[in-house]
Amino acid sequence: MNYYIKNATLVNEGQTFVASVFVSDGKIAKIIRESQAPELVEGPVDTESAFRQAQRPSTQVIDATGKYLIPGIIDEHVHFREPGLTHKADIYTESRAAVAGGVTSFMDMPNTMPQTTTQDLLQQKFDLAAEKSLANYSFYLGATNDNLGEVVKTDPKRVCGIKLFMGSSTGNMLVDKNEVLVGLFRESPCLIAAHCEDEQTIHENTVRCKDLAAKGEVVVDASIHPFIRTTEACYRSSSKAVDMAEKFGARLHVLHISTQKELSLFRNDIPLKDKKITAETCPHYLCFDNRDYERKGFAIKCNPAIKSHRDKEALLQALHDGLIDTIGTDHAPHLLEEKMTDDYFTSKSGFPSIQHSLEIMAELVDMPLLVQLMCHNPAILYQIDRRGFIREGYHADLVLVDMNTNGCISNASEYSKCGWSPYDGVGVHSRVTHTFVNGNLVFEDGAFHEEEKGTRLCFNR
Repeated sequence: MNYYIKNATLVNEGQTFVASVFVSDGKIAKIIRESQAPELVEGPVDTESAFRQAQRPSTQVIDATGKYLIPGIIDEHVHFREPGLTHKADIYTESRAAVAGGVTSFMDMPNTMPQTTTQDLLQQKFDLAAEKSLANYSFYLGATNDNLGEVVKTDPKRVCGIKLFMGSSTGNMLVDKNEVLVGLFRESPCLIAAHCEDEQTIHENTVRCKDLAAKGEVVVDASIHPFIRTTEACYRSSSKAVDMAEKFGARLHVLHISTQKELSLFRNDIPLKDKKITAETCPHYLCFDNRDYERKGFAIKCNPAIKSHRDKEALLQALHDGLIDTIGTDHAPHLLEEKMTDDYFTSKSGFPSIQHSLEIMAELVDMPLLVQLMCHNPAILYQIDRRGFIREGYHADLVLVDMNTNGCISNASEYSKCGWSPYDGVGVHSRVTHTFVNGNLVFEDGAFHEEEKGTRLCFNR
């Protein structure tokens, strides 16, 4: 099927203008600004010279008047829980939630069961995705204290990166041996994506908290989380990672920055394509702060912890200043009964968010900046082949967004398998109406078209 998306407000590479886009054979065949756009009649287009070679017997015309057309979002940071944790989520259900939210490509983390720490286990996940994923995909190989031999086998043209846990989280893949860290930063064949929290600091804070709770001096509820997983825990670990990357010339991407203090570790005076050390934050660090624990409780418990209002405001400003390079969701589903317990220490950290990342970010930044952070920059940073931009000859990963709605996120509309959202009750003014993956219309006004599956991402490295 070919598509002619006409009269869209196209947002791409810092420009916003009305244009029509012709999609053929999975690619963006032609972009026509408003003054050049041909009038199409019902049926196939067979008279315009711009389309002669690309034309097929049938073309579906989509009138996008009043809607934004943006590149498909690339979410570099998700936990789809397959294999082994599929009672929470799986590749099919979460890729479904992804395309409903305008995410056309994702990169999935290795803390599954079994953990993705060998090349054979990594290939098994790629095979699963080929059968099940509605979106394009890649998977990280996980680093451990004893698998450097597997890490160095990684093909940088076919794998997004190496995931390094410098702080323990779900799955406990902590790498804490200094000689192993040296080996990873010296020998990794591709980007290292790091979760940075200092384990010793967290341990000491946990022991202190339990002691105070036993004495009745503190109440251990959700609000204690940023006092256990503190700013100092984040900064100590992030600064160590940055120091090691600088020493060994490694390509480092520090994930889910949650503090103002960490921003001092990053630069905004060189182009993204030339940066060796980059930073990501997530929508929840920009939408919530520690005041929200009172009403949201364990629903917003995540690692690193959501911190102060000052941190939130500093992170928002960092988006504009170029200190934060990308937005990833850290989509990490758990069942509600695993989250909403009576015990801080047993409540799981993490929550679903991929379906609503565009809606939340559209409330916080303008559309050109959203596209830069969620589409262009991940493509540049990971050197993804022909995605992340609306350019002729690129894969037709495209999203139509209606920005003239008045809605409210609700658990009832959640497509993630876990069936709830921490954003339940948050008002939004945008809605994804159409999502194209490789030129296939996979989501249309609440309906899914699941005949075609996504493809494996490739990298120009």
